[in-house]
Amino acid sequence: MDVNQIVAIAVFVIVMLAIMTEKLHRSLAAITGAMLVLALHVMPFDAAMEHIDFNTLGVLLGMMLFVSVVKLSGVFEFLAIKCARLAKGDPWKIMLLFVLLTAVLSAFLDNVTTVLLIGPMTLTVCKLLDINPIPFFMTEILASNIGGTATLIGDPPNIMIGSAAGYSFFDFILYDAPAVVIILAAVLVVFYFMYGRKMHVDDEHRSRIMELDEHAQIKNQRLLKQSVVMTALVVVGFMAHGALGLESCIIALGAAGIIMLISGESIEEALSNVEWTTLSFFAGLFVIVGALAETGVIGMLANGLIDMTGGNVFITMLVLLIGSAVISSFLDNIPFVATMIPILLAMEATGMDVTPLWWAVSLGACLGGNGTLIGASANVVLSDISKKHGYEISFATFFKTGFPIMLLTILIAGVYLVVRFPPA
Repeated sequence: MDVNQIVAIAVFVIVMLAIMTEKLHRSLAAITGAMLVLALHVMPFDAAMEHIDFNTLGVLLGMMLFVSVVKLSGVFEFLAIKCARLAKGDPWKIMLLFVLLTAVLSAFLDNVTTVLLIGPMTLTVCKLLDINPIPFFMTEILASNIGGTATLIGDPPNIMIGSAAGYSFFDFILYDAPAVVIILAAVLVVFYFMYGRKMHVDDEHRSRIMELDEHAQIKNQRLLKQSVVMTALVVVGFMAHGALGLESCIIALGAAGIIMLISGESIEEALSNVEWTTLSFFAGLFVIVGALAETGVIGMLANGLIDMTGGNVFITMLVLLIGSAVISSFLDNIPFVATMIPILLAMEATGMDVTPLWWAVSLGACLGGNGTLIGASANVVLSDISKKHGYEISFATFFKTGFPIMLLTILIAGVYLVVRFPPA
């Protein structure tokens, strides 16, 4: 390895240690790491800008602004109380409803948008029941990444794979969605034993929930109608953005601009509700991971995975599934998948059937996001919302729950792939 590769790896490891030990705020650690790789000339500034995923940052900013306006209508309180009343105040049934809702929405919206919608609802219900929202947030984070795996538009790696391999929306429904349904069912059982059996709410809080009128929570009927229409248009926009030739950030930022324009709400108030620490964290992390990609470190990891298998498609499929998951737990899965795409295309050019490999990378990279707190955008966004309201989810806390569940989901995905693509 050359000096730049060593420096890039060293900076990445130091930043990860700072985040894991919580010696520095993760945003400060990421920004400092980004500054170091630029100051030490690991890569030029222009290259660093190319590695910042402005589309992801635009989606984050747009949906944060959108949700900050929509919530003024009272729709989140309405939905939260409606769910709680349907579940008769039973916290496990409420968690079950929220997990299923999160998984389904994540299949058709991006994960960040989903958790931004679910987060305020969760806080409202937990406050009414006087219970800790962290278990709810944990299950919702995991469900968002699992649900996002099911479709072409659910997670950015799937969009990239679909574009490179020529797979349609229905191809992902055919290959990824069955695995996701099985995985979600298994994870719900785990959630019940982890959290469901331990949740208890006294009769007073249950009766308080049942006495509430969800319709009374609507603060602005006009804004509510606007929000419902705009949310439906956002869903359609995210599903059709490829056909429209628009990046998903244009859909998100456009929705934010329109809802602020037609609602007449204060843009200053909307901007004050943006999670700027989350945006700065991702900007810094993109630069650090970009340094790994620019210096060839990620390419070395990807090629190393392939070299281990000796070209056997079945073994390569399993190695890619596990490798993608573990690497995507600690690195952003977008540059990893971007590195794997040309390798798989080159293997296909030699006559190898790489169909199982595409689906292994898709399942591994998307499900791997559940491994650590920084494994996926939704994890960081929802944990920041939780911390903002006084409930901190530390790196270690998330890891103790997320990583074992991620391994379970990868095990199920591995069995699914073996059944779907048995060895010749």
